[in-house]
Parts: sequence; C-alpha cells; structure tokens
Amino acid sequence: MDSIFERAGRALSDRYRLERELGAGGGGHVFLADDLRHGRKVAVKILDPELAAAIGPDRFLREIQISARMMHPHVLPLLDSGTNDGLTWFVMAHAGGGTLRDRLLSQTQLPIDEAIRIASAVAEALDNAQRHGVVHRDVKPENILFEDGNPLLADFGIARAIAGSDAPTMTIPAAAIGTPAYMSPEQISAEPNITGAADQYSLACVLFEMLGGRLPYPGATSSSILQQHLS
Repeated sequence: MDSIFERAGRALSDRYRLERELGAGGGGHVFLADDLRHGRKVAVKILDPELAAAIGPDRFLREIQISARMMHPHVLPLLDSGTNDGLTWFVMAHAGGGTLRDRLLSQTQLPIDEAIRIASAVAEALDNAQRHGVVHRDVKPENILFEDGNPLLADFGIARAIAGSDAPTMTIPAAAIGTPAYMSPEQISAEPNITGAADQYSLACVLFEMLGGRLPYPGATSSSILQQHLS
C-alpha cells in the first residue's frame, strides 16, 4: 500500500513537488514542497484520510476559506487548498525558523522577555481570529512557528472544521478536539459553544511551559492530564 507521501506526491504533482516530511500530528502530515507555479518553498498539510472523510471535504474547504481571509502579521498565511485523488489538503507558507517546541526542546525555559514577546504575538493573532468568529482550539508549541524571529500561529481551520462535524464515524467527540496538555476545561467537557476563552486558556498553558520549563499539569496518561485541567 502506498504511503501518504507517495499518494500526495502523485495527486499534487502538477502543482507541488513534495520533498520530505516535516512532521505529523493535528490530524495529518506536513510536507516541505516546492511550489512549481511560483518558485517558492511551502508546507503542504495532508489530512488523515479517515478524518477528512468524517469532516467532509466541502465543510473543511469552507472553514479553510474563512481562515484564509484572516490576514495578520502573526498568523501563518494559508495559500491554497483542495481535494485530489481522495486526499484533502491545504498549503501554508513555509516558516524556516522552526517551532516553539523546537526551542523548548533545546532551551527548556525561555527568558522572561522572550516568553512574553511570543505570548503577546500569539494573543494578538487569537484576538484577530476571535473578531472573525474563529476559535483555534489547538494552541500549542507545535503550532507556533518562527520566520526571521517573528512568531506565527498555524493550523487555523482544522479544529473548527472538526468541531463542526457531526459525522458518526468520528473516533473522538467532535467538540472535544485539541491536545490534552493544553486543552481548556470546556473543550474537555465537549461543550457545544466554545469561545475564544478556550484559546486564552491554552495560551496560558503555553506561557507557563515557556517560563517554568514544564507543563502546568504533567501526567503519565492523557486521562490524568485532562482530569487535572478539569479539577
């Protein structure tokens, strides 16, 4: 059976040349690619086929269109999206400065001024998103990237699309989407009306980690972490 890399390489070969995988998570795989039309490096995210099928390509592409309209200096630009050969995908600008997770792995704790600078930039991006009616739902170090030192929040649209899905094949509750270490209590409880306060909670967890060098609620299992957030 062909890998996602091989399938995506064929499906997008007329527009993008995939080079290598940058990472996995958040419901899919991210690949570094050459934009053949514009001669630039981009990041292509391929949604997990099961997840894409559960959401439905039309719903996903509608949410991506909403995210694409958000122009902000601290939001990673979304450039393209579509479905090909059964794969649902979108294209982001490639930020060459790595992720906040990379920094935390190498430094553990960040200087106070740097941590506040990063958190403030992400807070501005989230404020802009909330004014567009968008809640990110998955603010975490892996989704905070850097380009020339500028923090950029990535992956808008995915969690919103998942949370709006009522497909019976979903393997997790539609609204309970996110990463356990950073999830707000209302996300964990799968409350139907998630607001920007959930993103503020997640950002506070990220700031705690940047300053303290550890998660606010560590645990051996996801369930133990989630229970600590709730209590």
